[in-house]
Order: sequence, then structure tokens, then C-alpha cells
Amino acid sequence: MSQATSADLHINPTDFPGVDVYAVAGNPISHSKSPVIHKRFAEQSNQKIHYGRLQPALDEFKIAAQAFFAAGGKGMNVTVPFKLDAQAFADVLTPRAQLAGAVNTLRIEDGKIFGDNTDGAGLVRDLLAQGIQIKGARILLLGAGGASRGVLGPLLEQSPKKLIIANRSNAKAGELVHLFSDVAGSFNVALQAVSLSDLEDAG
Repeated sequence: MSQATSADLHINPTDFPGVDVYAVAGNPISHSKSPVIHKRFAEQSNQKIHYGRLQPALDEFKIAAQAFFAAGGKGMNVTVPFKLDAQAFADVLTPRAQLAGAVNTLRIEDGKIFGDNTDGAGLVRDLLAQGIQIKGARILLLGAGGASRGVLGPLLEQSPKKLIIANRSNAKAGELVHLFSDVAGSFNVALQAVSLSDLEDAG
């Protein structure tokens, strides 16, 4: 894949009249294959869209997202490190986005921004499609950031026997255990937080 230029990283919907404009936002984002994937999907489904990349400065996601939607952008995928920013930016959250506390998909409808989180649903679907048994399994989840928040609920709903969250900071993993303790309890899942050093010592 060719190196994205600076212009490729700051999509302006007004530059693409007559088509619906979407983007993936992250920092860095030049490596993302989302534009290629969505272009092929649009071709297969006969949709006229343009899908680009958006790389806001680390503290300017809200500014960039506001400008994108104000200029006519229809929707946005959001990746690291902006999933928590996207959650705060959305006017309306789906139940799974509320549970995750993180958003990876934004869309505009009637002037309102709707936020969703599809990380967990997608992960579970892919695991099951590969024949991987989740119910009754022991699961190790590495990291306690926005992506982990997004997948925890759907994983717990599959009733694994135990789910361990391992992170560099045990405290951050512990926060997720606290946040998802009720969900884990409702599906009889043992939920535990450990540090990565604990895993190394156990090995």
C-alpha cells in the first residue's frame, strides 16, 4: 500500500460532491486498509461513496469530527486513540456503546450524532465462525483500553468460565473488572484483573 500523503489524512466532504462521504479517524491512520475495503464493498453493492482517512491531532478529535460532519460527512469509523473521545462526542449512544464506554462508529441522523461500538459483536462473530468455543472457556484479554472495553460485554454474554484482563497497569484492568462485575455475575463468569508482570511470573 502506498504511503498516504498529508492531504489524504484530512478528508473534506465538500471535495466530493454527489456522493456520501465517510472516513476512518485515528492517529496514526495512514496504515489503515479501511478505505480499500469500503471502496470494494461499495462497488459490490452499487453505492456511490467516498471513504477516506482523518488524522486529527491527539487533542483535536472533537474539532475534526465536528468539521467533518458539518461539511456533510455521513459517518465515521473510529480507532485508537479516539474511541473514548468519540463516546464523549456522540449525542446518542447505543446500549452496547453505553456498556463499553467507548465508540468505534459514528453516524449523523436528523442533526444528531449516534455512537455505536461494534468491536465485541464483530469479534464474537468471527470467533464463532472459526469454530472457537467461547462458552465455558477460559479467556485472556490483553490490554484495558477502548478496544477491550468494547469487547468485554459481548464476550461475557457468551458465558465463558473465566475471563482474565491483563494490562501493564493492574489498576486500569481492575477498573474494567469493577465496571463489568454486574455483567460478569449475571452470566456466572469469573472476572479477574492481573498485571502483565503477574503473567510473566506465572509462566
